[in-house]
Amino acid sequence: MNFRHGNREEPEINLIPFIDILLVVLIFLMLTTTFSQATALQVNLPVANAEPPPQSPTEIVVTVGPDGRYVVDNRVLDAHGVDALVAALRASQASRNDSLLVIQADAAASHQSVINVMDAARQVGLVQITFATQHGERR
Repeated sequence: MNFRHGNREEPEINLIPFIDILLVVLIFLMLTTTFSQATALQVNLPVANAEPPPQSPTEIVVTVGPDGRYVVDNRVLDAHGVDALVAALRASQASRNDSLLVIQADAAASHQSVINVMDAARQVGLVQITFATQHGERR
């Protein structure tokens, strides 16, 4: 008994239903996927890749600590307010004309502390202000 009848076709897998299912799954995943958002940025500033300028005798250096303390030309201020900064800047500027204010703010210092220094400089009349940074790594 020979049950083979001439030309026999090979069985094949129909891929069209498989592709349909994959497209439905892909659309479902695209609609239900949520992307994570950064909730906190870790920033460590300031860093710069520039050469430090040469020291000038007409510089007034104000250092802002991470706790909000101020040092004006190596003199520690007891008060934290703008009025104390104005008085210290006037005393430092008295013997100098066209002074350059250099703000050395700690990376952890509050922005308000730096704004207080800039406000005091405006009240004294210092218009040339620069920020000191540390030398960063080149990438």
